Amino acid sequence: MAETMRALVIDRTGDADELHLADVPRPRRISDEVLVRVVAAGVNPIDVKTRAGRGVSAAITSYPAVLGNDFAGVVEAVPYAAHPLQPGDRVYGMGRVPRTSGSYAEFLSVSSMSLAPMPASLGFVEAAGVPLAALTAWGAVIDVARAHDRQRMLIHAGSGGVGHFAVQFAAYFGAEVTATCSERNVEFVRSLSARHVIDHGAERFEDVAGEQDVVIDLIGNVADDTGSRSLEVLRPGGLVVNVPTGSWPTMAEEAAARGIRATGYSVSPDARTLAVITRLIDDGSVRVHVERELPLAGGAEAHRMLEDGHVRGKVVLRVADDPAE
Repeated sequence: MAETMRALVIDRTGDADELHLADVPRPRRISDEVLVRVVAAGVNPIDVKTRAGRGVSAAITSYPAVLGNDFAGVVEAVPYAAHPLQPGDRVYGMGRVPRTSGSYAEFLSVSSMSLAPMPASLGFVEAAGVPLAALTAWGAVIDVARAHDRQRMLIHAGSGGVGHFAVQFAAYFGAEVTATCSERNVEFVRSLSARHVIDHGAERFEDVAGEQDVVIDLIGNVADDTGSRSLEVLRPGGLVVNVPTGSWPTMAEEAAARGIRATGYSVSPDARTLAVITRLIDDGSVRVHVERELPLAGGAEAHRMLEDGHVRGKVVLRVADDPAE
């Protein structure tokens, strides 16, 4: 196998045009890692923030750097002969960029606990849109907020990458979901089983949402003080879960002053939870929406789409042809 691979890289942090194709060393598989031939790579806000010099950019130790956490592809090499995954298996998961090289590349080497067999019902492009967003949604909605019957849960940005999974998970476990989104996404979010959908351009959610037990805040105060305003709809002792890092620095103090519980959330790669999500996808209980598929060389355009906002579901980069084609 060649010692180099084609990848989308940055030589320094900056705007989207810093992303460019280059030949870089192929990652070497070590310890429990599985080497994956990448077919598609999901694009997430953390990729955009890191490229711009925020996010996890402080942990980048050398350039060129390969970004990208989400991936779907085919197993190339495994740690030992009896490993549950075998060469040729279709897998998906998320890495730990920049601790490891990212998925905007032909190959990726990740811990066995970072990937799982792909849903049988999905192709590579759809599968690459699932891991980070779905695991984030699961962590916030199920692990932290413990969605359950008759729980009243407000989810901001219900049409986005994390949001469209959060709405589905909360509804699946019985919560009464209210979600905010833009006008063009109202029917889409309603189709995800949200009980109530608020067009944030037409109504102030605090005027119409009613009292909530939980708010899943996927915006923070970076847009119209969404985080702070969310405290107005929570019952005493309610819970706000803020996901975007650094989006609401004063959350803890503001929530405490109102007698409301508050926490951030950071996702971890988790093959076991991803396997549960796989079952929900394959039985039709949960779906992924990919708004746009772009070639690897179109990474800059993908990043600009996320920066502009209003992406419905996910944007995915096609890295290689489907090996079955």
